[in-house]
Amino acid sequence: MADEVLLTQEGYEKLEKELNNLIHVKRREVAKRIKAAREFGDISENSEYDDAKNEQAFIEGRIKEIENMLRNARIVKDDDITGETVNLGTTVRLREKETDEIFAYTIVGSAEADPLNFKISNESPIGKAILGHKIGDLVKVKVPSGIMEYEILSIEKTRKKG
Repeated sequence: MADEVLLTQEGYEKLEKELNNLIHVKRREVAKRIKAAREFGDISENSEYDDAKNEQAFIEGRIKEIENMLRNARIVKDDDITGETVNLGTTVRLREKETDEIFAYTIVGSAEADPLNFKISNESPIGKAILGHKIGDLVKVKVPSGIMEYEILSIEKTRKKG
């Protein structure tokens, strides 16, 4: 049995939208590129053909990956998110004890993680360590450089875009 994929409703919808675009737009675009490249004649030294075939392989792989994630998805219901404990779909403000630096992260499933936008996976070291904790808790996180300690300053339900 495949592993369960935890997703917020927003993450599930984002994957559905990406899948729809890959199937109905990107797949057709690359098929047209392959057809056009074949019309140039000899495909053995045709870089346009090779590029299009590589892109086709990437698209088909991504389609299978998303279909698998959606098939094994468990959506964390909005009612399950109270804001009292850290859970998927919460935004958490943390203070790093040693430096007093403050961080705000939104906890999401691994399929939705986007660290550049401060969306961290529940499976990441920090995400795993703070899951289930409450405001005021001190949490130790094992990182490559040692152990870091964070205080949970606030927890709130992530606001939906829309």
